[in-house]
Formats: sequence, C-alpha cells, structure tokens
Amino acid sequence: MPFRLLQLGLLFFVPWLACVGDSPCYGETVLDWHKLPDLPNPLGVAGPFAGVNNDALIVAGGANFPRPIWESNKQWVDTIYVLTKNGDRFQWQSGGKLPRPTAYGATVSTSKGVLCLGGCDAEKVFEEAYFLTWDGKSIQTTPCASLPERVAYGQAVLLGSTVYLIGGQSAPELSSASDKIWSLDLSQPGEPKDFQWTELPSLPGPTRAFPQVAVQHDGFRDAIYVIGGRREESGETQFLKDVWQFIPETKTWTRRKDAPRVIMAGEAIGIGQSHIFILGGADESNWGKADLLKDDHPEFPREIFAYHTITDTWTNPGAMPENQVTTTAVRWGESVIIPSGEIRPRVRSPHVWQVTAHKADKSFGIVNYLVLFGYLLAMVGIGVYFTQKNKNTDDYFRGGKQIPWWAAGCSIFATMLSSLTFTGLPSKAFAQDWVYAVGNFTIPLVAFLAVYVALPFYRRIDATSAYEYLERRFGSLTRKLASTSFILFHLFRMAIVMSLTALALAVATPLTPAQSVLLMGLLSIAYCTLGGIEAVIWTDTIQTFVLLGGALLALFLLVQGVDGGLSGFWDIARSSNKLNIANVHWDVTSAQAAFWVVVIGAIAQNISSYTADQAVVQRYVTTETEQLAARSIWMSAILTIPATLLFFGLGTALFAFYQCNPGKLDPHITTDQIFPLFIAREIPLGLAGLIVAGVFAAAQSTVSTSMNSSATTIVVDFLRPMAFCSSERGYLISARVCTLLVGLAGTLLGLLFVDPEIRSLFDAFVKVLGIFMGILGGLFLLGAFTRRSNQFGAICGACLGAVVMIALWKFSRIHSYFFPAAGLGVCFLTGYLASWLTGRPSQDLAGLTIYDVPLVSNNPGETQS
Repeated sequence: MPFRLLQLGLLFFVPWLACVGDSPCYGETVLDWHKLPDLPNPLGVAGPFAGVNNDALIVAGGANFPRPIWESNKQWVDTIYVLTKNGDRFQWQSGGKLPRPTAYGATVSTSKGVLCLGGCDAEKVFEEAYFLTWDGKSIQTTPCASLPERVAYGQAVLLGSTVYLIGGQSAPELSSASDKIWSLDLSQPGEPKDFQWTELPSLPGPTRAFPQVAVQHDGFRDAIYVIGGRREESGETQFLKDVWQFIPETKTWTRRKDAPRVIMAGEAIGIGQSHIFILGGADESNWGKADLLKDDHPEFPREIFAYHTITDTWTNPGAMPENQVTTTAVRWGESVIIPSGEIRPRVRSPHVWQVTAHKADKSFGIVNYLVLFGYLLAMVGIGVYFTQKNKNTDDYFRGGKQIPWWAAGCSIFATMLSSLTFTGLPSKAFAQDWVYAVGNFTIPLVAFLAVYVALPFYRRIDATSAYEYLERRFGSLTRKLASTSFILFHLFRMAIVMSLTALALAVATPLTPAQSVLLMGLLSIAYCTLGGIEAVIWTDTIQTFVLLGGALLALFLLVQGVDGGLSGFWDIARSSNKLNIANVHWDVTSAQAAFWVVVIGAIAQNISSYTADQAVVQRYVTTETEQLAARSIWMSAILTIPATLLFFGLGTALFAFYQCNPGKLDPHITTDQIFPLFIAREIPLGLAGLIVAGVFAAAQSTVSTSMNSSATTIVVDFLRPMAFCSSERGYLISARVCTLLVGLAGTLLGLLFVDPEIRSLFDAFVKVLGIFMGILGGLFLLGAFTRRSNQFGAICGACLGAVVMIALWKFSRIHSYFFPAAGLGVCFLTGYLASWLTGRPSQDLAGLTIYDVPLVSNNPGETQS
C-alpha cells in the first residue's frame, strides 16, 4: 500500500518534473500595468473619491480644467461613475450625483461602503462624511458622523474596523495644513451618523497636506505609515520626504528612514506582508513653473518607489506607464486600481490602470533536484531496510528497546525542532529580534523535570504510551481523553507543519504548496509505515545533521553577502536592535511579547512536551536502560542551545543581508518565506538542493514522528484494551494500518490548511500547541505532584482548560506564547480544586506520585536511585 501511494504521488509530479531546467532561474517580481476602460469623462478628474463596494469600482466627484485648459478656471464635478465587471469584461455605468461638487477629500473602502471624508470646492473646505454603496443598479448615500473639523487634501486608511484620517488642510490655503490624526471605529453600535470620532496623538513631525498614507505589517503588528507631503510656513512652501510610523495599539509615533526624494499627492498602498509601494506622486522639480512651461511640462516623475517596513529600506523597482497624482490607489480583488488623476499641471488623464503582480516562471535546476530527490528516496530506503526487523509491536513502537541513546537524543531534538524552527525562527528573528530565543533556553531547565520525574514514572511502569500512566493514576477515562487530545493535536500539527512548510517552499522551488504537502506526506507515510519507530529515529538522526549542516552553510553565505562581512553584520544587528532578548513590561496582550510571558509560556510548553507528549515520551522507552534514556534527554536539551543560536543568528543575518541588498527582496512573499527566498536566489547550484532537503528533513521528521506516535496511542490506548486483535501479528498489522490512516488524514488536512494569509507560522503553531498540549501537561503535573487529585478533578480540569483555551483563542488578544501556560495552569488548578471538593482517590498511589516512589523499578533490570 505505501509503495502504491508513492507511485500515485510520482505520477502526480511527472508533468511538473518535465519542466525541470538545467540551471536555476528565478524571475524577479514585476508589476503588470493593464489599461481598463477610460473614465467616461474624457477630461479625467483629479481628487475624486474612489473605492470598491459590492465588487464594483466607484469614482465620484473630482476637479478638472475645461479645454482650452490654460484659458479656463478649475471646475468641480459631482458625477458618480461605477465600473462593473463580468468575468474579463468591464463596463462603466452612471451612478448619479454626489450631494454637491466635491474634490480632494479622503476616501477608504469599508464593509459599510466607500467612506467619503471632507473635501472642498473652489471656495471652502467641507466636514461632511458619508458612505457610497452600490446595489447593482444605483448608488445609495448614507450619512456618517461629520468630521471634527474641515479637512481636504488629507488621506484615510482602514485598519481592522477603524478608519484613520491623517493630515490635510482645514482651509483653501496650504498654510492651514494639519498634523492631526483622527480615528472612527466602524464597529460602534448605532447608526453611522451617530458614531464618535477620536483624536489621537498628533504627528510629531511638520504639519502637512498631500501626504501618502498606507497600512502595513512591521514584523510585530500592523502599523500606519505617513510619507512626505507639503506644507507652507511664512509664505514659503516646504516639501517633505520624511516617513513616520504610527502604532494604533500603543498610540506612538516613530521616525523611519526618509524617502529617496520628495513625494507628495501620490498613491501609497501596502503590497505583500511588508512592502509599501508608491504608485504615483509629484516632487518639487518644476514647482511654480506651470504657467511658464505650460504644455512643455515634462509630466510628473514616473518612478515607482517601494519601502520595506522591516529592514527600513527604499528601492526603485521600475517605472509607471503614466504618473497620475491626486487620486486614490484602490485594492480590487488581487489588483490595485489607479483611477484617473493629474499627470501634469492642469492636465488630467481619464485612464484607469489595473496593477497586478507578475512572477516569471522559475526552475530549480536539475542538480538541485538530484540532490533533493536523492535525499528523499534515501529516507524511504531506510524505511524499507527496517521493515523486516519489526516482528511485533514492541519492535514497531519501541525499537525493541535497543536504540542507541545518542540516536534517541537526536530524534527527540529533531522532533522538537521541526520545519517550523527551520523557517519560522529565522523569519521571526528577521522580522523582530531574539526575544523568543529565551524560550528555547528554558529547555535544559525542564530537562531536570523530564529526567528526574517523568522518565522514572514511564520506565517504572514499562509504558509504551505516555497515557498508561494517567490510567494508573486517575482511571481509564482520563487516559482515553488524553490520548484523544494527543491524536487531535498531532493531526493538526502534521497539517500545520506540512502546509506552512509548503507555503514557505513555494518561493524556493516550482512546487506548488499542494505538491509540497503531497511530497512530504506520501514519503513520510512510506518510510514510517514500513519501518516503524526505528526508521523514524534513524531518519531523524540523519535529518538532524542535514538540517544543522544546511543552516550553518546558509549562515556563512549570508554573512559573506553583508557589506563589511562579519563586522558589518554585527554593526547592523546592534544598531537595529536585532539582538534584543527581553521586552520589559507587564502587558500580556502586547505584540512584543514581554520577557515574563516568554519565560512562563516556554516553561509550560516544554513541560507539556517533555512530560506528556507521546511523540517525545515514546523515545524514553526505546533505549536499553533508564540511564541511557536520561542521556538522550540531556543530549537533546543541550543541542537546543547551539541550534537556537544558529537559527536566530540566521534570522539576524537575513536582516543584515537584505538591509544591504533591499532590491533583492520580493515584495510578494510572506515573512516566513524570507529564508527560502535566500535559498532560491542566492545559494549556489547543488547546495540549494541540500538546504531545501534540510527544510524537507525538518518537516518529515515532525510528520513521521506524529504518524508513529499517534498510531501507538491508537493501538495501545484503544485497540489493546478492547482486545481488538487475537494475535501480536494482528496488532502489528493494525499499527501499520493506523500509521497509514493517520498519515493520510494529516496530509489531507495539510492540503486544506494551506493559507498564505498566516502572518507567522511560528505563532500559528504555538497557538495550536497551547490549545492541546497545555492541558496534557497540566494532567501530568496534577497526577505527579498531588496526592488528593482524582479522576473527576482531572476530567474537570481538562474540560475547563479546553474551554478556556478556545475562548482565549477566539475572544481575547492574549499573546499566543502564553497559551500553553494558560492551558496548563487552568487544568492543574481546576483539577486540584474539583478533587479537593470530591475527596481523595481510592486507589493505591504507590509509585505514581513524587511522594510515593519505590526504590526498585517494576521493570526487571532497572533500579531506581
């Protein structure tokens, strides 16, 4: 059956393999500019309200100059046009009139409609606000709360359900430019006309009109960026190129790197997870020369600028076919629309541009493929080799207790590491700092608990499943509840590891995310189903060396690519505060995790993993003696220290490399794809295949472990108590079938979970870990450290813990790193309180708590100190 699955998988990949080239070729991301039907007004307009509602583009109002433009005065219009689409066909329709001729207001698309804010005509500035909605036949106007003051030439953005209005001027004169920022929460109860505006801390820099404003993620959270503009003071016009970041969460402003030149009246929009593109904007050249140059004016510069919020760098990724200023960049589906606007003084353009991202085809190179597939097939070969060695379930699940301690240690290390570490930790350090490294440094501390408490318990009862202990301590219901929770966790874990790794690898290879998931899943199923725990442990051992070797190679190449080499890397890391290891505050909801949140969350997470995770505990019983098992735990714990330094160092090196080479950043990748991007475009031929193999190695290590450990719990905790099979051979066959089914289920979930919108795969994994594993850790501590706790209390603790975890996930802003601690704490405290109310357990607790430890193990040949 596994070979049949492998054959089907290879057939799926044949068409793609036919496209393999002789050398790697990765096309740079470019913007495609496609002209949509012109605005029905042949003169075009500047300063229109523009947005999308009900899948239609609304362009309303604006101002222009009738022909001949140099002999006429500016006119304001009130016409509304609606661009609808049917497949690839676009058609303009009439949308009626605005309440009055208006131009140069701020506008933003919201779920309630296109929100139009302020604006002006030839004589005055307005404070009105209203929504425009399209019902498929006509435009409806809905009043919204009026602005606190008159505003024109400002900019508005939407972040979550809140609209932010920034800058602008309160009178026709530029000298009235403002530094204020106002917010309007659209989730307020009641009618929009009764909503309340809130004034936020003013921009610390100069007042300004005509700014560029956009929302983008900065590595920690979404933020608002204000770029350039112009102002007037003492009769003199001042042109701006400064950049400011506003964080709504903390209501703080931060100065960022200035734009390459003055930019005003342009269109800024966030693209990807960390880039802001400037798709139009004037500079100060030829300012005041319009009447002199007239039709000889060279138009506004057509340069495109891109700002990267994480590395704080600017690049020039090309040019526009036409620079239309004083309009609004509107996101419509997968595209950005630039509707009409001004191309030079007095001259408007009726053109409407559709801007989409385009990536050239890429190939991985045949040498890289040979390295990658050679490695993957070798892993399957290991599974085939160990097939004949599995005579019973003890061999299949515990390797006959003959696994060398150092191999078991590598397996524990590889299991805890996973591809989320290989791609997630470097991306975390790239986008943020070393705060999460502290969490990994707690593993050696937790190892004491694993070696001196958990390990003796499991070896003493000769457990194959970690949850045999819970049955002896509490009862069979607790065992089944814990086993079910574990199986669900590992199904989700497999899905998350495969899907998010596949998304990360999509930038490094021509594989689609679905193909990567299938490749990881089917190959893991093949060698894990055939070879059992021995195949898993030995492939984990090999994968440990591949993973660490690939990471070391990448780190060397990254540092070599930084200006100034090692000293340049160190200077950039230090000056950018990338080596920060502690955020000192008490806010458990902050995106910048507090030191205490990281420490407590990590300890809880590692306690759960090292004491109650079958995937780890199973390794404790694969060595010949308890002393050898203890060595394997210490080995895995000690390995995490250099590995943590390595992977966080990789992230910092990626930051330094791309700060020195910002033009090599791809604006359309996710932050989690930053390391695969470097692999794809900067690693030499052949070596890239090795490092991609390292990513696959990390993923397959986790997936195969989850398959085998889940199958173990199904057979040991469910099938054996039911006497499901009549012979040991029957249980061995059942074990292989369960491994196959669990692998298929995890792979199918992985295909469903592919979601490019996930900001951080590391954060996503921590949430799932907290929801399931915190509860299992709480049950183990409840059993081992208390005499009073009973099965009723354990069940109450587990159930309430699960409810609390789901509530925290869905309804709170608590940092995900605190989830494991919350789950563990609620389970333990609730369980103890419920047990205290219902009385002590009736069974003998000898050897089941730290207070009742016998001097001699029940397992022959093992003595306890």
